[in-house]
Amino acid sequence: MKLPSSIADYSCLFCTWLSAAMSLSLAANSHSYEMHIKGTEILSGRAIEGGLIIARTDPSNQVTLANNAVHVAKNGVFVIGFHRDSDTPETLAITTTDGNTIKTMLLPEQRDYKIQRIDGLKSAMVTPPAAVLARIKADGEAVRAARKIHTPLGDFWRGFDWPAHGRISGVYGSQRILNGQPRQPHYGIDIASPHGTPVYAPANGRITLVKDLYFSGWTIVMAHGLGVNSSFLHLDKTMVKPGAFVQRGAVIGTIGATGRATGPHLDWRIDWQGRRIDPGLLVGPMLPK
Repeated sequence: MKLPSSIADYSCLFCTWLSAAMSLSLAANSHSYEMHIKGTEILSGRAIEGGLIIARTDPSNQVTLANNAVHVAKNGVFVIGFHRDSDTPETLAITTTDGNTIKTMLLPEQRDYKIQRIDGLKSAMVTPPAAVLARIKADGEAVRAARKIHTPLGDFWRGFDWPAHGRISGVYGSQRILNGQPRQPHYGIDIASPHGTPVYAPANGRITLVKDLYFSGWTIVMAHGLGVNSSFLHLDKTMVKPGAFVQRGAVIGTIGATGRATGPHLDWRIDWQGRRIDPGLLVGPMLPK
């Protein structure tokens, strides 16, 4: 299945031992960067808005990004991510057991985003009535709480799979114009497919939320470890319960059109420590079934 032109230039980023100049620092040359990340292996990703860098270091090292602690798994794997509008440099610091600290300045590559206009939505889904504002607030709190639940490292660091097959109908970062009114950017990737199409776990993870939310309808949040979460929106049916640990490839639900949707599709989102990550940068081409 050929990907739409809007994401046709997404490449499979998973490789081994990428040079630093390609992966983390647009400003540093390859020689200087290799010196700065001695003992660190870049498994995938690069410094780009919406990107997620997956790396491995000595498990005894301490890692910080912008002075915030970054968790390192027992196997030395750690991740750092960049939000849609990450437009300022951040310092990655790795401190070894002998007290030596190696710092690298990361300047995320900037991206241009599309504008997507969606009409035909119910007015209450664009400008909610006062009667549902309390529910919307509670929904947001539930999602934020679910994303903070820690779980052991799964296998996402080896790569994500597509959670469903279908037509890509919406991409990460696009500015949404709903019924003619500007709203928040889109933070996921939309996969349009008929009602009942299976949704699969794109990697191992623990289910931290299964709830019918006002805007996103039936929603599942899955923790993959190291603060990385997947969210699956607008589901028709859910087939998992909170607390369950599911294996990569397990069916967790089916595509629907619940919540704010004009047709059946899956909105797949990924976040890390409150930063919204582009799922399209973490998977390869969508292969035929």
